[in-house]
Amino acid sequence: MYDHIKPSRDFSDFLELVSILRKECPWDRKQTHYSIKENLIEEAYEAVEAIEDEDYDELSRELGDLLLHVVFHSKMADEKQTFDIGDVIFRISEKLIRRHPHVFTDTVVENEKEVAENWESIKLKEGRDSILDGIPSHLPALIKAHRIQEKAANVGFDWAEWTLAWEKLNEEIDEWREAVDHQNRAEQAEEFGDLLFSLVNVGRLLNLNAEDSLRQANKKFDHRFRYIEQKLKGQDRTLDQTDLEEMDRYWNEAKLGGSL
Repeated sequence: MYDHIKPSRDFSDFLELVSILRKECPWDRKQTHYSIKENLIEEAYEAVEAIEDEDYDELSRELGDLLLHVVFHSKMADEKQTFDIGDVIFRISEKLIRRHPHVFTDTVVENEKEVAENWESIKLKEGRDSILDGIPSHLPALIKAHRIQEKAANVGFDWAEWTLAWEKLNEEIDEWREAVDHQNRAEQAEEFGDLLFSLVNVGRLLNLNAEDSLRQANKKFDHRFRYIEQKLKGQDRTLDQTDLEEMDRYWNEAKLGGSL
């Protein structure tokens, strides 16, 4: 019945393909916006990983997975007559035109900073109560901290230079150490959060992204720890058959060998 369906570069063909799957596949037919929401997040992270690996073949595949989610959610919404893919395309187009008056009208901007300031001003005129509105509540905390600071900076609420933020970081370190000494768990948690927030701020002012940096640190630790496991495995031994001194030795081998 559907033998005319072939891989295609045409967007309308893709829409037809998703519609057929929604109708004919038991799994696709069963899904809801809610049931696949975590998959959408997962696909976004897989695209980020492909970018960081500079694997552009993989990136094209992961972007296709993201496109599938956009179209699939739009198809489900169309079935309930809430919106369709045309509404999605129209709304993002309308927003981009409205928020780029320096491109589509006679508004003049001198630099990227003024573009960001205009962007936040336009969003407030759209009915938002705060420039912080629109930051997803479920964002990972490091990303959210960066975005909060970035948005505040766009309207001038920022340190003049990173060295001033560094002074604040040292202040937060001292306060956290005091909280640890007080042995008050609630106080420790609060001060630790303040310390992390300040660290993100220093990184942002140095054009470093905390989430990216920590992800790279995680990757480095993962690689070096696996090196330890492989060294022991080559000796038919397990982690519980070694000690910290030996593990440190293999860890340093991994470092000297250029393992991330």
